[in-house]
Amino acid sequence: MNSSAAPVAASPSAMSDRQILQAMSGLMAGMFVAILAGTVVSNALPRIIADLGASQSSYTWVVTAELLAMTATVPLWGKLSDLYNKKLLLQLSLGLFVVGSLLAGFSHDVELLIFSRVAQGIGAGGLTALAQVVMAAIIPPRRLGKYAGIFGAVFAVGTVAGPLIGGVLVDTSWLGWRWCFFIGVPFALLAIALLQRTLHLPTVRREAKIDYLGAFLIVAGVCALLIWVTLAGNEFDWASWQTAALTGGGVVLLVLAVVVEAKVAEPVIPLGIFRNRTVALTTVASLLVGVAMFGGTVFLSQYFQVSLGKSPTIAGLMSLPMILGLLVSSTVAGQVISATGRWKVYLVVGAVTMTVGLGLLSTIGTDTHFGLLSVYMAVMGIGVGMLMQNLVLAAQNDVPAAELGAATSVLSFFRSMGGTIGTSVLGAILANRVTSETAKSLKDAGGAVEGSGQAGHGGVPDMTALPAPMREIVEHAYGVATAELFLVATPFAALALIAVLFIKEKPLKNTSGMERLSEESADAGRKVAGGSLPRIDADA
Repeated sequence: MNSSAAPVAASPSAMSDRQILQAMSGLMAGMFVAILAGTVVSNALPRIIADLGASQSSYTWVVTAELLAMTATVPLWGKLSDLYNKKLLLQLSLGLFVVGSLLAGFSHDVELLIFSRVAQGIGAGGLTALAQVVMAAIIPPRRLGKYAGIFGAVFAVGTVAGPLIGGVLVDTSWLGWRWCFFIGVPFALLAIALLQRTLHLPTVRREAKIDYLGAFLIVAGVCALLIWVTLAGNEFDWASWQTAALTGGGVVLLVLAVVVEAKVAEPVIPLGIFRNRTVALTTVASLLVGVAMFGGTVFLSQYFQVSLGKSPTIAGLMSLPMILGLLVSSTVAGQVISATGRWKVYLVVGAVTMTVGLGLLSTIGTDTHFGLLSVYMAVMGIGVGMLMQNLVLAAQNDVPAAELGAATSVLSFFRSMGGTIGTSVLGAILANRVTSETAKSLKDAGGAVEGSGQAGHGGVPDMTALPAPMREIVEHAYGVATAELFLVATPFAALALIAVLFIKEKPLKNTSGMERLSEESADAGRKVAGGSLPRIDADA
């Protein structure tokens, strides 16, 4: 071993606003690709499954495969970003996404399609984790808020445009559903080129070994639990041997992962970061926000189409008030935080507003006026916009620069995990409530309603095939069930508010992650006489 500290480069100078915007161009293109991949396929899936001659079970796996791969690999990408060149990792994740998209577009059987969705999910996991890590590396926390609005705009455009683009591609005979996958490829290639040209980060070189056993145990344990919450209630009962096997196996694997992570020198998720009060509380809040936000809002489109009788395209446009509320609040709060340095008040107000929005949405029904519904959705979006991104800001501000990747990926991981759990559990509640409400209405009507055999048995009915009396019953059932979902989601938002209240506000740092890492390495070099320390070189 070398007895002297490894040399450390001079502290990187702060980037100008122009340099930051140039560097973010590739990040924005990459994030747009990741968001578009998740939204553009939604309207095309029924046609895809029909064309490939696949089953309803395959439909579930086409959706689940990407989500599993993305969620489970986020912590690993975060850890890699603490050890290796972040730009190269971003380009690698985009490359995986391109490969997955091309395979999906050329798929002629559902097995290849599912495999390609796994590749897309791994790439999307890298983009999800690394985009925020890179932002923290080049932008000081004090200046970070005003740039969050740009990502909010990308998120809003990708979310709204995705389903609309997908519908147009599917309905255009000379394009078809395969272009739902091909359309992201040029954006991904553009992002790779922009990152190569505009993003210049120091390369951290240190002697470190990836904890492959810990990574395997984490991914396997998380996948087991995600498969359970995704398929339970649909493919098998919640109380079944499959549930026992998946939950028991998942818990055992994660316990083993904790044991391994506690002993290795370079854990995938450093358990010590949870001793940081800010990280622990923001992680809890992110999990609860995921349950409340994703679990509550993912069924809005179904409510618009089934309960209100709107087309898929109109249903996509009806979600605009929530997206615009998120965009405006994220942008304004970010600007004010950058100007004042105060951030906790926006976490608290955001959590309160999100809870109120969910509570208001729990009052909707088939006769709710769209103007009122728009107000409720906007309130919900405003709360999420103030809360979600600023939880990441609070955590990034309070950890050493060497752990920025791990801390950021942990928050992203738990938010995605919460969203998956919320979607699955609330989906089961929705299905059960629709069935019971339909049965109750049929009983009240004496059971002699024409078309009653086509609804109320777990599947989403074809509303155009139902006679008017039965259609009214199903519309009412979905209205009641959707309102109940928001009522169930509201306490999770309230618990997120409690977690946020205990976060201690600390002044936002004025140095970027690159500058902090250089300073930390220099301090360590002065204190330690021997051992292998990080070497930071300028990125070519």
